Amino acid sequence: MPIYDYACECGNRFEALVPSSASPAPSCACGSSPRRLPPAVRLGGVASAGPSRDDAPKSWRGTGNGDRETVRHWHQQMTRREKLEQKYPELAGDRRPVLAHEGRFAAAPLRAGDPVPGESGS
Repeated sequence: MPIYDYACECGNRFEALVPSSASPAPSCACGSSPRRLPPAVRLGGVASAGPSRDDAPKSWRGTGNGDRETVRHWHQQMTRREKLEQKYPELAGDRRPVLAHEGRFAAAPLRAGDPVPGESGS
């Protein structure tokens, strides 16, 4: 079944699954019969969540020594990401604070609550 776009005289716009193009248009919430609009272009699979928090710069050097445009760019990116994570919490990932990310923890940062590798739990 194809999805058709409809517009009503009351200003309401909606999509509806219709068994065939010969089927009557679904009724609007106001009760009138809407008109079918030309099909909209739908591109599937092109959505992007943008850069993750792990992709953001973590140091002064990472921001180009505080370059104003770089800082502004990353602030906008992370603001968008935060709004997206509020709407879709599954995108947030591991939000625990990173305790160590250099030296032996460069490949796998140590986060709050993780056991420290190489230490016995006594």
